[in-house]
Amino acid sequence: MDMSSIMELLHQKLGNKIGDFLLPPPVFDFMGGELLEFDKQSACLKIRFPILDGYLNPYGVMQGGLVAAAADNTLGPLSMLVAPPNVTRNLNMKYSRPVTPDLKFIIVEAKLKARDGRWLTFTAEIRDQVGHLLARAQALHWIIDLGEEQA
Repeated sequence: MDMSSIMELLHQKLGNKIGDFLLPPPVFDFMGGELLEFDKQSACLKIRFPILDGYLNPYGVMQGGLVAAAADNTLGPLSMLVAPPNVTRNLNMKYSRPVTPDLKFIIVEAKLKARDGRWLTFTAEIRDQVGHLLARAQALHWIIDLGEEQA
């Protein structure tokens, strides 16, 4: 599924409210996000992000906050695709390996793990192109509009 297909799904889901949202968000474009896969059945979204020189910290590796931003730039769109409007309440990161520029890009795979009333739990794994785990994220989202049809 490509970005235009994702946009079409969002248009169907959000209807005339789409004008209230910046889709895709400017930060997604700024970070060079590229949609790889979306599986509505398993509530899973996979996006690739390049590792740019401007993302490097003094140690020459991708700054942890930008790794977290890549996770958030995958978790957020997934949350819009699988649930009513919601916001991130917290995002926890666990880093396993440095993200070095020789990797060229990272792949973030986000999944909806649970829904309990207005609370959504998401997880994400950040990997390199050969599948080495670089970091994990867990996010708790809160549904802000229960008037929407439940996804």
